[in-house]
Amino acid sequence: MTGSPNAADLLRIEALRARPTAEEGAAPGPDILNGLDLVVRAGEVHAIMGPNGSGKSTLANTLLGNPSYEVTGGHIVFQGDDVTDWPTDVRAKSGMFLAFQYPQEIQGVSVIQFLRQALSARKGIDLSVLELRLATMDWMKRLGMDSAFVDRYLNEGFSGGEKKRNEIMQMAILEPELAILDETDSGLDIDALRIVATGIREIRKDRPTLGIVLITHYQRLLDELQPDFVHILVGGRIVASGGMELAERLERDGYDAFRPAN
Repeated sequence: MTGSPNAADLLRIEALRARPTAEEGAAPGPDILNGLDLVVRAGEVHAIMGPNGSGKSTLANTLLGNPSYEVTGGHIVFQGDDVTDWPTDVRAKSGMFLAFQYPQEIQGVSVIQFLRQALSARKGIDLSVLELRLATMDWMKRLGMDSAFVDRYLNEGFSGGEKKRNEIMQMAILEPELAILDETDSGLDIDALRIVATGIREIRKDRPTLGIVLITHYQRLLDELQPDFVHILVGGRIVASGGMELAERLERDGYDAFRPAN
C-alpha cells in the first residue's frame, strides 16, 4: 500500500485485480491489473505512467465502474465507502469524475444540455440554460473557448484540443471530489496542452481539496502540473513511487529500468 490507510484518505485502492469483461459464452481473459495498491488524499495529484498494455486505461475505467471491465479481486474505497460494486452513475454522483482519453460524440445533445443534466444528477441543482450559460462563460474564457462552444453537439466535430478542454470545463462545473484524467494530454500540441494544464491549475486554486489521478505517457504534462507523487505502472502493478525525480529517471532510462528481471 502506498501510504498508510486512514480516515483522511480520499481514495484507497487495495490489491485491485481487474480484466476486460468477457463476452457471453466466451472464456474470461487474464487479469490486466494484478494487485494494484494506491492511496490518494484530498488535494493530492498522483501521476501514473506506464508503457502500452501496462493497465493504465484499465485502471481508469475500473475506477469509474465501466461495465466493460470486471473486478476479480481487491477493493476500491472512496471517501470511506467501499465502491467496488457501485455502478458508474452512483460513483459519479458521489463525486468521482473521469476525463476520457477518447471522449465520445453524442449527436443531438448540446454541451450546455449535457452539462445541465449532469449537474442535476451530480448535485441536484436544476439551473436554467441561461443560468448555466453564465456559469460556463468564465471557464470558457479561461480555457480559450468561444462563447458559442456550448451550443455545439457534444464532441461532434471537435478537435482533440476542444474535446479535452470541454472535459476540463465539465470538471470545473461539476466540482467532483476526485478526478481521474486518462491521458488528457493525448493528441495535444504544446499550446493546447498548456491551456488544459492551466485549466487544471485554475480548478485546483478554486478547489484545493480536489484529488487528481493523472494517467499519462509523457513527462511534458507533469512538467506543467508538478504532481505530488509519480508512480510507475508495469504489468498491472505499481512498481515504483516517488516525486518528479522518478519521472526524470524514466525520461532518461525508459521503462526497461523498471521492469522486473526475468
